[in-house]
Parts: sequence; structure tokens; C-alpha cells
Amino acid sequence: MAETDGCYGFLCFLGGCTALYFLLSWSWGCWKGFKSYLLSKIWQTDVRKFGQWAVVTGATAGIGLAYALELARRGLDVVLISRSGEKLRSVAKKIESQYGRQTRVIQADFSEGDSIYPAIAQQLKGLEIGVLVNNVGMTYAGKLVHFLDVPDPEQTITKVINCNILSVTQMSRLILPHMVERGKGLIINMSSETASQPQPLITVYSATKIFVTYFSRCLHAEYRSRGITVQCVSPFVVSTNMTYNIPVNPLVVSAASFARDALNTVGYSSFTSGCLTHALQHIALSIIFPAWLRLSPFCLRRMEKLAQNIKPLIEERVAQNYRKED
Repeated sequence: MAETDGCYGFLCFLGGCTALYFLLSWSWGCWKGFKSYLLSKIWQTDVRKFGQWAVVTGATAGIGLAYALELARRGLDVVLISRSGEKLRSVAKKIESQYGRQTRVIQADFSEGDSIYPAIAQQLKGLEIGVLVNNVGMTYAGKLVHFLDVPDPEQTITKVINCNILSVTQMSRLILPHMVERGKGLIINMSSETASQPQPLITVYSATKIFVTYFSRCLHAEYRSRGITVQCVSPFVVSTNMTYNIPVNPLVVSAASFARDALNTVGYSSFTSGCLTHALQHIALSIIFPAWLRLSPFCLRRMEKLAQNIKPLIEERVAQNYRKED
């Protein structure tokens, strides 16, 4: 009888400890979320403390454009880097007239590989760069396909890796040493919700984005003691050209809204979904759509069927985007 009572008491103690652990974990997660997405709206980090200039890659559209405008609004001069000279000049003019900040433009195609970085380094020379936003990225035209069915794979795969991985590492290599010398700086690297779990049918894109996540978190651990903040931003769906300007709704945010909320989280979190809406979607998907389910044959078949069903819609939106650009 005494042995049974002892065993029962131990199980009660173990259950209580387990419940306490999950309660504390849940409470800590709620507190971090409250700080990152609600408190940060009231007390924002002054990005001007990092330095005079911000550098934004992929700065002429979508999230990159929104970050450039928001950083200028918050008092920074901005270096805009993208492949379209005409769009760069248009964005620069808008920043100068609307916010009265200085701008510089650098025309570069990040999908070309390592040949572009010496010229970028030369044009950045002498600037006090406090913020780097590694935003530029690409996928394979929004298609859900098997690895061997990637359109024009010999070029496309290399371009995606150059744009999504090489750009982040090389731009960080160029700018980080000067931040370390001054003992302050902020690097923001754009990952994706597709990196939170393995995602078949966008295999290369998902894999490149988990590289961005790991690279960012490791870099933050290495250099935070030297005054450098490296933040990884992992958004869900934002209404941009990459998502074919899907209408804003309760689950999809605009690029301007996302950039504003994501910049608010600087100083509160080094790894963020960017906004409360996306953070809640991340939690929900982690519970109802875990990795084992995403990788299962059943789920893969359903995704293949979905890819076929939405193919006409994707092609229509691609054509619409091309017409807008023309």
C-alpha cells in the first residue's frame, strides 16, 4: 500500500512539473509575442543610432521597397540596390521628395553570381552604413513543381541560389566589418515561412530560405557581443509581385504594413515573423500542418492536385504582371 501511494505521489509530482513547464513556456511565449508585436508599436528602436545610411537590396518593389521607404521615413539615408536603373531612379526621387533623405542607387542583378560584388563594394566605400536589409530573393515564377520540373533548371536553380543565398552572405561580408569597427549595426535578412518546415514542390526556394534562417541566427550569436544585431524576418504571404499582388485580407498583409511592423520588432526579437498576423499563422500551421504531414505521400498528392488546379490562375497573374511592367 505504501509503495502504491509512493508511486502515485511521484506521478502527481511528475504531472505537476510537466504542467508547470508547459504553463511557463506558454507564458514566456505570450510575453515575447506581446513585446515584439504590441509593445513595439509604442516604444520603437531608433534606427538612426546604428548609422547614417541604410542599404536595401531588391529595393524597387514589394517588401524591399517598403523597407526603403520606411527607413527613410524614420530618418535614414538609403542606398537602393536592384537590377532596374529606371525603377531605382524613380524610388530614389520619391524618397528624396517625400522624406528629404539622401539616396544612392546601385544597379546590380544578384542572380548573376559573385562578379557583381567588387563593383558594389566600390560604390559603398566611405559610407557610414548602419542598417543592411538583405531582402532580394526569387523563386521559380510561383509554380509548385518537382525538383526536376523546375523551368529551365540549369539557369533557374543557379539564379535562385545566387539571389537567395549568395547575396545574403556576400552583402553581409562587405558591410559587417565596418559595423564591427564602429561597434554598432543592424542586419536584417529576409527568410520565409516556407523555411519553418520542409516544403516539397518549392524545394529549392524552401531550402535556400532555411539557409538564410540558420545563417542569420548563427551570425547574431557570433556578433551580438560586438554591438551588432542580426535579425531574421520570416514572413508568410505579403501582397507583392512575387505573390502576384494577391489582395490584402485578414491573412495577407500589404508590404508597407509588413515593413512598418517588422521594423518595430528590431530590438525586441532577433527572429520574427514580422507581424502579429503572420506569427499567429506560424503557430497554427506548426500545430495543424507539421513536417511529417507535409512530407507524407498523401499530402504530396494533394499538393500536386492543387498545383494543377491553380496553374491557370498563376499563368493569368503572370501575364497580368508582365502587362503592368510593359
